[in-house]
Amino acid sequence: MNTYDLSGKTALVTGGAQGIGLAVTLRLLASGAKVASWDVNGDQNTQTVANLDAGANATAITADISDWASVQSALAQTESALGPVDIVVNSAGLAGPNATVEDYDVATFAQICAVNLNGTFHVNKAVVPGMRARNYGRIVNIASIAGKEGNPNASAYSASKAGVIGFTKSLGKELAGHNIAVNCVTPAAARTPIFDQMSEEHIAYMLSKIPRARFLEVEEAAAMITWLASAENSFTTAGVFDLSGGRATY
Repeated sequence: MNTYDLSGKTALVTGGAQGIGLAVTLRLLASGAKVASWDVNGDQNTQTVANLDAGANATAITADISDWASVQSALAQTESALGPVDIVVNSAGLAGPNATVEDYDVATFAQICAVNLNGTFHVNKAVVPGMRARNYGRIVNIASIAGKEGNPNASAYSASKAGVIGFTKSLGKELAGHNIAVNCVTPAAARTPIFDQMSEEHIAYMLSKIPRARFLEVEEAAAMITWLASAENSFTTAGVFDLSGGRATY
């Protein structure tokens, strides 16, 4: 595994207790960063961070990114424990149930968008002032191939992740005059606990669309994300990076 020099950098990773968020946390720590893992599941997050055996270089913070006040509080806790935030990887998200638009529950649709899209806005909004003041920052938002192509029976997830792509492009352009890079990745499905929210039929559909004929490994996602979060990514911003195994057509 190659590493990047992230010594002296502080990162926050949302959804850090599992899946892609946890894989990114491990990769960032291996590259020398201090990491705050944010997760809505406080007990699981605390145990996961304790198991990392990273000492003072990692901290667990309970945060609901769909709630602006919770994000503000979590950022204050992060900066108190680890210092100003240089790197953000926004990985927290919900897939939601599989249903047609006609049958989709209205409250559930709103909840998915509140976490995936509003949560992205909250996290990015919270860290931008400090990054701009210090003229340095790297933000990576986790979107999805569903946001580019739209998966049937997953309208809330597809729409919210399409919103993450558009939001990232907008913010990246806003901050392009600073040494701040804002990008997103659009992974194909990875076998993580988010699969627990999906039907077996939907999982099989997603696999059938991937030319590599396998799911993404979270470590593969972490490798690309860590480069985007490093100083070596000095030019690219407002970009969308595929992790689709050949599925993406644009």
